[in-house]
Amino acid sequence: MIRPFRGAPFDAEGLLRDAYRGLNAPARRLFFKHSMTLGGLALLTGCSPTSEQGAEKILMRMSRWNDLVQARLFDPDRLAPTYPESMLTRPFPFNAFYGLDKVPQVDPQGYRLQLGGLIEDRRPWALADLNALPQTSQVTRHICVEGWSAIGKWGGVTFSHFLKRIGADLGARYVGFRCADDYYTSIDMPTALHPQTLLTLTYGDQVLPPKYGFPMKLRMPTKLGYKNPKHIVALYVTNEYPGGYWEDQGYNWFGGS
Repeated sequence: MIRPFRGAPFDAEGLLRDAYRGLNAPARRLFFKHSMTLGGLALLTGCSPTSEQGAEKILMRMSRWNDLVQARLFDPDRLAPTYPESMLTRPFPFNAFYGLDKVPQVDPQGYRLQLGGLIEDRRPWALADLNALPQTSQVTRHICVEGWSAIGKWGGVTFSHFLKRIGADLGARYVGFRCADDYYTSIDMPTALHPQTLLTLTYGDQVLPPKYGFPMKLRMPTKLGYKNPKHIVALYVTNEYPGGYWEDQGYNWFGGS
C-alpha cells in the first residue's frame, strides 16, 4: 500500500533545486514538463523530501513507477507507424554522447558478435553470417528524448528470429547490449520479441554507416532513441537487471515512445 508522507514541513524550492541538479539537461526539461507536484510525488512514493537524498529517492521511485506503468501498457502486438520512403528525413541526423569525429571505426573483417547469458548457442557471429539470415526492412520514426524526431529506412534481421535461432531463453526478463563506444543498455523481453524490433545491418539499402551504428544497431520504433544501441559488439540474456548508460544516470529504463 502506498502511504502519503506525513511529517515536518519541507523546503519545496530547495527540493526542486536538488532534483534539478540531479538530472541531465534533457531529463530536466522532461521533469518540469511532465512531473507531478511535490505533494503528489511524496504521496505516490512514500518518501520524505527533506534532503537532497530524499529528492533523489523520490525521482528514482517515480522513474521505476513510470517503468512499471509503461511495461503494463505495452502491447507486444501493436505496431508503430510506418511511412513511405518519400517521407524520409534527409539527411538523417547523427546523435550520440560524443562528436562525429569520435564515432568508433569497427573492422568488418575481424568483427564477431559475442553472445552470453541464457543462450544455448553462444558461438560468435560474423557479419557475413548475420547477412545470410532472412532480411527485412522498415521505414519508421526515431523519436529522441530531447524532443526531435526523424524518419529513416532500416534493414536487417528481425530480432525475435535471431533470438530463436541462437536458442535464447525467451522467458527471461532482459536482453542486454554492449557497444564499441562503451555504451550499454538493456530492454525487456516483450520488446525484444516485438515484430518491428530489428537487428539493423543497413540504412537506406546500404551497409549501415559508422555514424548510424556500424556494424549493427538495434532498431526499436517502440522505444525512445537512447534505448536503440549502436555499434553492438555483444548481447546477453539475463534475469538480473542490467541497467544502462543513461538509465544509470536517472533516465527511465523502459523508455517507450
